[in-house]
Amino acid sequence: MADDNAVTLYSSAAITDAKKNPFSIKVAMAQMLRGGAIVEVTSLDQAKIAESAGACCVIVSDPRRAGISRMPDPSLIKEIKQALSIPVMAKARVGHFVEAQILESIGVDYIDESEALAIADEDHFINKHNFRVTFVCGCHDLGEALRRVREGAALIRTQGDLKGSGNVMEAVRYVRKVMGEIRVLNNMDEDEVFAFSKRIQAPYDIVAQTKQMGRLPVVHFAAGGIVTPADAALMMQLGCDGVFLGPEVFDCLDPYKKVRAIVQAVRNYNDPMELAEASSGLEDAMAGLNLNERQVEPFGDGGRY
Repeated sequence: MADDNAVTLYSSAAITDAKKNPFSIKVAMAQMLRGGAIVEVTSLDQAKIAESAGACCVIVSDPRRAGISRMPDPSLIKEIKQALSIPVMAKARVGHFVEAQILESIGVDYIDESEALAIADEDHFINKHNFRVTFVCGCHDLGEALRRVREGAALIRTQGDLKGSGNVMEAVRYVRKVMGEIRVLNNMDEDEVFAFSKRIQAPYDIVAQTKQMGRLPVVHFAAGGIVTPADAALMMQLGCDGVFLGPEVFDCLDPYKKVRAIVQAVRNYNDPMELAEASSGLEDAMAGLNLNERQVEPFGDGGRY
């Protein structure tokens, strides 16, 4: 904290007085999660495992089933909040501001306006400035990320695989795309930023702030297909502030061991020795998360990898 009234965003830019701009408080709330792993859970038992393994936050979701996916049962969220000491996040459908109102009323710490659920509104996202709670939103490129920030998202999640296959390729693709676009922006003259912001369909002031900071102006996590310590460390070395782990991390014999190993990898992502130790002895823990030939996507001219 720079002083009693201001919130410093990272170390290179300041946000206005928190009393006049509640968004700065939300950004500070999101910064509390930096350098951690957020684990998706569908039951109280899974939430307790995630907390004991060192997760910085749990995100509550409904078990995957056929049909329309919606926000989780509020009674489950309340039960988990009462049992855990770490922050609790819950998912709401894109554009479904009533689901967000319900989640805020029961005291969740963060709301994820998630494209992984069914879409409630095809044309409009939730106006997140109308809420006191901190919002998380997904993106696949820089323009999408900055549009979500303008709407009030204080944490951006670059979203990869949504099928729970354990394939990190899509997450890598989109993280590299966002980071690559930021590097292009950093090398532009001031006059070029106007045209760039128009091309990516993002507000100029936030694009200019991104150029000044050399990174997204809010916390940036990666999600999708991250199921090994090496996957998590890869996302961190690519420039992310943390990772989301899907419910597939519990589909193994020892979920505590696997989640703990990934948490350690996030904390020590630049230390190969620590990563080797975290990755050791996880063969049984990875059972069920290997792609078979039918799940492997073609690469190049019909080749496989």
